[in-house]
Amino acid sequence: MKKLPLHIKIMLGLVAGVIWAFVSSYLGWNQFTIDWIDPFGQIFIRMLKYIAVPLVLFSIIGGVSSLKDMSQLGRMGGKTLGFYMVTTVTAVGLGLLLVNVLQPGKFIDEEQRIKNRLQYERWVQATDGVEILDGKNLLNDPKYNTIDAGELELDEATKADLDAKMQVAEKNKGAGPLQFIVDMVPENIVLSLSNQQLMLQVIFFAIFFGITMAMIPDEKVKGLADFVNGTNEVFLKMVDLVMKAAPFFVFALLAGIIAKMADTPAEVIEVFKGLASYSGTLVLGLLFLIFVFYPVIIKLFTNINYRAFFKKMGPAQLMAFSTSSSAATLPVTMECVEENMGVSKKVASFVLPVGATVNMDGTSLYQAVAVVFLAQMHMVELTAIQQLTIVLTATLASIGSAAVPSAGLIMMILVLQSVGLNPAWVAILFPVDRPLDMLRTVVNVTGDASVSTIVAKTEGELQDA
Repeated sequence: MKKLPLHIKIMLGLVAGVIWAFVSSYLGWNQFTIDWIDPFGQIFIRMLKYIAVPLVLFSIIGGVSSLKDMSQLGRMGGKTLGFYMVTTVTAVGLGLLLVNVLQPGKFIDEEQRIKNRLQYERWVQATDGVEILDGKNLLNDPKYNTIDAGELELDEATKADLDAKMQVAEKNKGAGPLQFIVDMVPENIVLSLSNQQLMLQVIFFAIFFGITMAMIPDEKVKGLADFVNGTNEVFLKMVDLVMKAAPFFVFALLAGIIAKMADTPAEVIEVFKGLASYSGTLVLGLLFLIFVFYPVIIKLFTNINYRAFFKKMGPAQLMAFSTSSSAATLPVTMECVEENMGVSKKVASFVLPVGATVNMDGTSLYQAVAVVFLAQMHMVELTAIQQLTIVLTATLASIGSAAVPSAGLIMMILVLQSVGLNPAWVAILFPVDRPLDMLRTVVNVTGDASVSTIVAKTEGELQDA
């Protein structure tokens, strides 16, 4: 067992966690799993998160300060943002293609879709500044007068969750077009370091600090440079130590996630059956990005083959699946990219933290699929222009999407509002969001690793590994 590669051990932990969750739910041990096993999974995420922020800070400062040619930083930054934008737009475009071809929203019972449509039209009537998108009006058709459409029914917990996300989305909606640039600049770096969702501010400070260090003669900052590099090595060693226990922690994490979803195996299966067409369409798109798109672009720019790519990135991908957090996975991603892929530290320390914050390919694809699916299940026909609006909004929203579990739901509320659809529909997807979020995070992390490898190759900073 000791001789097995780490990614195999983590995979075994994943499988064992899923098996345990189903067995424990069948035997009625769910509460035991939640009380005595799940906490170890939460501890694991916390350990990775508290390592992530200082690791980002010191790795960026160390990497940028070593660049005495500032033109290299500008060139690398331009390539990074350019590649990230290309992969994000590709992901959204793929999502729209799949959801329009497969039309998962039309797999729902026709009678239920009519009721959904009538609910939508009543919502439009009760909401100022909103019009029916496709111009149709079933409420004026006598054929549908006898149908009781009812209202969107949500339990108390879902209502509370939805209200919280709507408040955050409303706050973001009121911001100006340049607000995201303002938000990048920290008011207090200590507060920014203590808040995982302010990672962009930490990155801004670290880049500025590193550039300033590079402008000062080496002899004056030698002590500081040694401290930065030494501290970075300590945090990397902490990642190594945490990863030794990763298989057990992953087992606990997966067991807890499934135990919280439902009380019996049948209920877990029912959660997915209701949204099977949507889930299947989304999973198809995400798997295409992971197993086709990223390996192909890696092969085009480097000599790393398909099989080697997954072997090198396996631990980070499995960690992303377990934690549903790009930020929590970042320490492992950096280790895999530097040690396995052969990307230099100066490139990895810049490209990966930026990617964990602004590159959300999985989230972008998910928003495109989800919004059109919700429109289809409510019998709302979106035009090409409206779908292009989704592409633009989803792409921009992904830049501000926090690298934490289910942050994409908040961004999707903004996307729904941008095309004049009911933002409360996001609650329909709550039951399957967490497991699908796990796969979306794998896409995000794989995209970050792919772009960092390509940037390293174009900068001559990729070693043969």
